Amino acid sequence: MADHNDLGKLGEDLALKTLLTKGYKLKTRNYRFGKGEVDLIMEDADTLVFIEVKTRQTSEIGEPFQAVTKRKQKLLIKTAEHYILSTESDLNARFDIVSIVHNQYRTEISHIDNAFYPS
Repeated sequence: MADHNDLGKLGEDLALKTLLTKGYKLKTRNYRFGKGEVDLIMEDADTLVFIEVKTRQTSEIGEPFQAVTKRKQKLLIKTAEHYILSTESDLNARFDIVSIVHNQYRTEISHIDNAFYPS
């Protein structure tokens, strides 16, 4: 596995641990539909939360969350719609981003609630 894949997996693990500590409940990891993938699908009270995790070693060229482009958002929304339909969920839904900078000197985790909305 390439180093960036290892970093991505580590980031997902850190995000999951952080969200479980906040009381979220895990529904599934790495849910795929077509070309899209949602890293974490969790439940927060009466809300289904679709979470994109972005992990970088540095924020020199921008914060990790900035890598969630409009194109990526559209893929996430389409994948979330498929999940909702296939599970017949009647919960509210939202899209969060967990942005992580992790290297040998620091680990910074930012959780952005309602990071974007379906248009």
